[in-house]
Amino acid sequence: MSFERLGLDPRLLKAVVQSGFHQPTDIQSRAIPVILAGRDLMACAQTGTGKTAAFLLPILQKLLNPSEKRGAGPRVLVLTPTRELALQIGDAIGQLGRYCKLAGGSLVGGVSYGPQHRLLGKPLDILVATPGRLLDHIDQGNLDFSRLEVFVLDEADRMLDMGFIHPVKNIAATLPGKRQTLLFSATLEGEVLKVAKALLTDPERIQLAVNSDTHADIAQQMHEADDAGHKRRLLAHYLAQPAVTQALVFTATKHGAKRMARKLDAEGHSAAALHGDMSQAARKRAVEQMRRGRIRVLVATDVAARGLDIRTISHVINFDLPTVAEDYIHRIGRTGRARATGTAVSLVAPQDRSKLVQIERLTGRSLARGIIVGLEPDARSAKDNGRPPRERPGSGAAARARSGRPGQAVPGPGPRGRKPSSRRKNSRVRPWSGRAATGSEAFSR
Repeated sequence: MSFERLGLDPRLLKAVVQSGFHQPTDIQSRAIPVILAGRDLMACAQTGTGKTAAFLLPILQKLLNPSEKRGAGPRVLVLTPTRELALQIGDAIGQLGRYCKLAGGSLVGGVSYGPQHRLLGKPLDILVATPGRLLDHIDQGNLDFSRLEVFVLDEADRMLDMGFIHPVKNIAATLPGKRQTLLFSATLEGEVLKVAKALLTDPERIQLAVNSDTHADIAQQMHEADDAGHKRRLLAHYLAQPAVTQALVFTATKHGAKRMARKLDAEGHSAAALHGDMSQAARKRAVEQMRRGRIRVLVATDVAARGLDIRTISHVINFDLPTVAEDYIHRIGRTGRARATGTAVSLVAPQDRSKLVQIERLTGRSLARGIIVGLEPDARSAKDNGRPPRERPGSGAAARARSGRPGQAVPGPGPRGRKPSSRRKNSRVRPWSGRAATGSEAFSR
């Protein structure tokens, strides 16, 4: 199927082609007709599948027709869990709506209220917001939802994981009962399904991904490590490889991200941190520097990296395994974007074994065990990780079976022979004008 057959306006088709998209993804080909028909929708799709365009393209088409109601306030509200994801959706609006005359903006924390007050006093086509800041403005009486036609809950599972279930319900209670509601989530079960049933009316259900989605285009591997020091040596090995064009390294804590980014940058790796304690401007600056190739290594926590879309990331390295197994799927989805290939590496110390078991149970597969000559775990660590102990090089069968320089990977997990190519450079998302990035100004075109 082509985008033309989806019945999109020529202005949108022109923007789609110029954005480098030629064929709709599965979620796009199935969701766009449903949304254009005015049906409520709950869709299960992993990150990296094109779900943002799946709801933006039909919404932008609807906005090409003038509103039947006069006044201020948005016609479309997109609710998303993090500031970074809100700004990336804004980028996508600017990209796909470049030939449409739209007015809108974003409401996120970390910026002043004054410009946001002025924004909300205008007629808006589309408003992208995070729950906390949106509720602040609702409580202050700054929002008029009388013109609202479409309500989008993006990354609903993550929204609930972050404790936003009551804010989401409170926000929905202020919206008109007669509206179209679209819910996108990586899972459609448990609390997410309860929320969907409460907020949606006779929805169409699309389930293209399940929890066990293993990202076929991403090579996944793990290395057993003795301790944190061993992990750092393994990380240093990977960052020394030319095949690692850009790496996203995940840590468990904000302090760990800050400390590691400083250390790697001091070692000459052009690194930066991304975590929840950073200001909005600092987080946006780090992402933009990575996107422009000025940073090679971004050290992040789960919350800060949610929704991160940088197509040049070749490797995701889990220095610390996630506490919640589902976050593993979201993490590794930061590479292999837009049908490209990628590599995900997990460093597993003995105390991480239970987390590894949960990840492998969720994905339905065992992660390939990699060995780097000279950086093997000792026999006790290998045993503690639930695997047979391996002999060290220079003794018995191990010496005869493996030869190579210390630090050489056997086998190399690499990104499947991918080279930094012009294809990656040409596929980069064009940045928005930058006005909505402040979270306060309109992004009218």
